[in-house]
Amino acid sequence: MITRFKTMLMMFVLFSLTAFCAYATGEKMMSVQVRQGQIRSTPSFLGRIVVNLSYGDRVQVREEKGSWIRVSVPGSRAGGWIHASALTTKKIVIRAGTKDVSLAASADELALAGKGFNKQVEQEFKVKNPKIDFTWVDRMEKIVVTPNQIKRFLKKGGLSAGGGGR
Repeated sequence: MITRFKTMLMMFVLFSLTAFCAYATGEKMMSVQVRQGQIRSTPSFLGRIVVNLSYGDRVQVREEKGSWIRVSVPGSRAGGWIHASALTTKKIVIRAGTKDVSLAASADELALAGKGFNKQVEQEFKVKNPKIDFTWVDRMEKIVVTPNQIKRFLKKGGLSAGGGGR
């Protein structure tokens, strides 16, 4: 009984100390707010993907550079850059069986929603403009351009990838 009490007391002290250290050093934690977020090796959408994160995963903020945030994943060696639009300061808690998981927005959906455009807005626009032909728009939406193709395009044109999100 005493050994169990000592173990629990020690765990409480360690937990409290860890929480205090995080608070004292000003460590900022954030949650992934998109279905899948990518930590990249550089602050660019063309940076190599180091690790994929899921909705609700927590990361520790190390540095901010424009619209990019350098983070580390607690309990692992993984770290790198993720776009600020994929993160929130809110702590997201997902419980099995809840609808939270299915409602998580993808990065594409979040980007469109930020511009005020989503499936509902698109449908309303189509209803209000029945004579507009969306065939080519629908075809363009299906085009997939790989990061290597983008890099070749930038190199051929003498362009810089920049940091994105400007």
